[in-house]
Amino acid sequence: MDRWVEKVAVVTGASSGIGAAIAEKLVENGLHVVALARRKDKLDQLAKKFVGKKGPVHILINNAGTGSTGYLTDGESELWNKTVQLNVIGLSIATREAVKDMKANNVDGHIIHINSILGHQIPSIPGLNIYPATKYAVTALAETLRLELNSLKLKIKITSLSPGLVDTEFIPPEIRQMRKKLYEENQIIEPENIADGVIYVLSTPPHVQIQELMIRPLRDHV
Repeated sequence: MDRWVEKVAVVTGASSGIGAAIAEKLVENGLHVVALARRKDKLDQLAKKFVGKKGPVHILINNAGTGSTGYLTDGESELWNKTVQLNVIGLSIATREAVKDMKANNVDGHIIHINSILGHQIPSIPGLNIYPATKYAVTALAETLRLELNSLKLKIKITSLSPGLVDTEFIPPEIRQMRKKLYEENQIIEPENIADGVIYVLSTPPHVQIQELMIRPLRDHV
């Protein structure tokens, strides 16, 4: 991680959960973190731990995401659009702008999409509706970007990091109520476990690229 010390990392969706854990871990490793989130009150609580942007972007962590429960057969178009806009379009815009900045400053950077195991397989869980489709899109976007960066001969890495069930505010309330049981049965992991995965991915030598990393609980049945 020494080569990233004093470099700038942008983390989206950084107000809580996985994003906050990643931002804190990056700060611990000597990076300047620009933490972005929609909920300013949550982000203000972290502000003292982060410093402002100093120099070009070297790392982008696309963590921001959303979803809603419901069925495809009677779902709300507005909620679907919100999910697609943030999970797919927002991620693509952030990536585009980061690559532009990296190219302009001749930076050998790293982009990490926080994906999901639902971007690789769809479990028999009712009410997931459009969310898995957006994560499958993230899987495709990561590979498309990898090929594009190769064709442009840019030394920018792209990693798709896919967590299993993580104990965050994002999980449905009924699952949160089962936290103790899930931990006892090794069916859920913590945001810090994903942050450790990010550090591992970033710590690889310049010529090594972790294309896909899946981090899931030991007894994950998905």
